[in-house]
Amino acid sequence: MKKKIVVTGAAGYIGRHVVKYLLNQGHEVIAVDLNHKGIDERATFSNVPIFSGDKDIYEKLGCPDVCIHMAWKDGFIHNSKEHMERISYHVAFLNNMIDGGCKNISVMGSMHEIGYWEGKIDENTPCNPLSQYGIAKNALRQSLLLYAKDKNVNIMWLRAYYILGDDLKNASVFTKILQAAEDGKKEFPFTSGKNQYDFITVKELAAQISEASIQEKYTGIINVCSGEPVALGTRVEQFIKDKNLDITLKYGAFPDRAYDSPIVYGDNTIIKKIMEEK
Repeated sequence: MKKKIVVTGAAGYIGRHVVKYLLNQGHEVIAVDLNHKGIDERATFSNVPIFSGDKDIYEKLGCPDVCIHMAWKDGFIHNSKEHMERISYHVAFLNNMIDGGCKNISVMGSMHEIGYWEGKIDENTPCNPLSQYGIAKNALRQSLLLYAKDKNVNIMWLRAYYILGDDLKNASVFTKILQAAEDGKKEFPFTSGKNQYDFITVKELAAQISEASIQEKYTGIINVCSGEPVALGTRVEQFIKDKNLDITLKYGAFPDRAYDSPIVYGDNTIIKKIMEEK
């Protein structure tokens, strides 16, 4: 069934891919961001200021069936002061969308809500965030779920992990390797590479975010991830091979950070069901 879907942060690293996926599935997309550069032109562009505190924001965004809230400042700067300073804007926007009548709201979460953890993360894993970004996301999730508890609305909190693809537009180790190779460097200083993480391409993540947002069977925390832990060194070596880069990793140049888990990955049980049932 065709739905009207608002996507905030539509010009962001992930948002652009979510917009494209939804449009390809035949949905009507209202793209919201400070600029519209790089957004699929089939979308309807909106300049409505979503953080104005406007009580009628739901109507002004066209009374969408679904809101996918991905807008977030300094997402790649985990200890930016902006995270906590701006959290009240997100709370007000989402609460006003609920009060206005939006029945399906998805919000981008993060594994950084959890903090240090060894092993599989599911919807019941306790949270002890260790960055301002993680603290803010964790607080927003708690506030949103509490506010929506007795209201007629479906809340999907989509918790993402390690993302790659479209690598010049993010701030990951993959971006840094691409830049080093372009600069003519033959070696890239690296850690032991033994830590295992949950990697997913941004296009697959966009598909998971989209499908999780338009369904109504599964609500609450949903891990959007591969569900498979892969050693960082293995994944980076594969990236270098796939990109045909003339650069090698210098293992052990940097020590493994004490706060990096030796193995952490998401439980993909729910998202796997959603993708199979779509």
